[in-house]
Amino acid sequence: MGIPSDEVVQIRHADVAGEPTVVTVSCPDKTGLGCDLCRVVLLFGLSIVKGDMSTDGKWCYIVLWVVPRRGRRVAWHLLKNRLVELCPVTAPFGFDAAYLAAAGLQDDASADAGPQVFLLKLCCYDRMGLLHDVTRVLCDLELTVRRVKVSTTPDGSVLDLFFITDARELLHTKSRREEAYDKLESVLGDSLTSCEIEPATEDMSCCLQASASLTPAVMEQMFNTDVIEEQSIGTRCSSTVSVTIDNSLSPVHTLIQIQCGVHKGLLYDIMRTLKDCNIQISYGRFYASKNNRCEVDLFTVQSDGKKILDQHNQRALCSRLRIELLRPLRVALVNRGPDTELLVANPVEASGKGRPLVFYDITLALKNLDKRIFLAEIGRHAVDGREWEVYRMHFGEEHELSSSLRSKIVDGVTNMLMGWE
Repeated sequence: MGIPSDEVVQIRHADVAGEPTVVTVSCPDKTGLGCDLCRVVLLFGLSIVKGDMSTDGKWCYIVLWVVPRRGRRVAWHLLKNRLVELCPVTAPFGFDAAYLAAAGLQDDASADAGPQVFLLKLCCYDRMGLLHDVTRVLCDLELTVRRVKVSTTPDGSVLDLFFITDARELLHTKSRREEAYDKLESVLGDSLTSCEIEPATEDMSCCLQASASLTPAVMEQMFNTDVIEEQSIGTRCSSTVSVTIDNSLSPVHTLIQIQCGVHKGLLYDIMRTLKDCNIQISYGRFYASKNNRCEVDLFTVQSDGKKILDQHNQRALCSRLRIELLRPLRVALVNRGPDTELLVANPVEASGKGRPLVFYDITLALKNLDKRIFLAEIGRHAVDGREWEVYRMHFGEEHELSSSLRSKIVDGVTNMLMGWE
């Protein structure tokens, strides 16, 4: 599975170009660790082509075979640092994790207040692809976009408000802010008129979180499972998603078997779904073949350590996994008054975290399609007890888009999000 090592995280590059890099994680276990690791791997522009994981409930061993996605440069040293930060501290002999948490030496997820939020305010002249170019700089700097409000005036001026957090937690320092200013100026050039970064106040956050409600028609189109199943027929998403549960092969575990097509962040989507459903993985194996199909075997238990025996719970879990693999993100193009609006819904984990790089992918897809963004915002909405991060893009078209162009936009954004570009 990997190379035994005293290191918590080990990264071994292949001897042959084009072969996967092997990432090995060996550390104390914690709830949702597999999901968190897969999110970081996705954030760094990597695809998981194979995976093995096992745990006895106290210690876990995870091996991921990863390859960079096309056009992405990987900062391997930063990836290792971010993965190490997720891993619990090893308790000294004679002590347990609870003792470390009580002593303030172990991370306590329930007490985590999250990183400090900053407001990045940009004023510049509009041009094609501007929003994506800014987003790309922020990603390269490990600055995460939490909320955004973008507006364009009739004279071509743009005011961008980004609520961001810093993975390095250094944005409060002058040198880190100056690094961000310099990178933005080098990309935006003479079109940049002003750039400011300051700590976000509570009043600022409240103003930014105010977002227009979704209409019943949009809710039906994006979140009704029957509609999603019907829309997926005949599309690339519908390529035989099979989810089965078997309790006959293990006396203590329920085997979940998944066969489906490959998409970007597939293993993350599986892990976040099981995490939100309070299903724990004792042993798992993931393999993506060259014909873009994948097979997943997961030996699991409920949060109480018992098998999944209730028939209703089994059907609900299979249905949830199937929908999450058919449409992990929801994309729709709707009319909002005289404007055309692109909506993308990103599921938020119970922990409050969402899928990374969604805004990056949306803006890149629209840049490739030569679509200028007139207004943009990110807000959160609760739908049937689940929270969704909804991205809204207004094109400000003076005339209605043709049906073929509307399909081209939806397909282009969907393909970019799913890694089918």
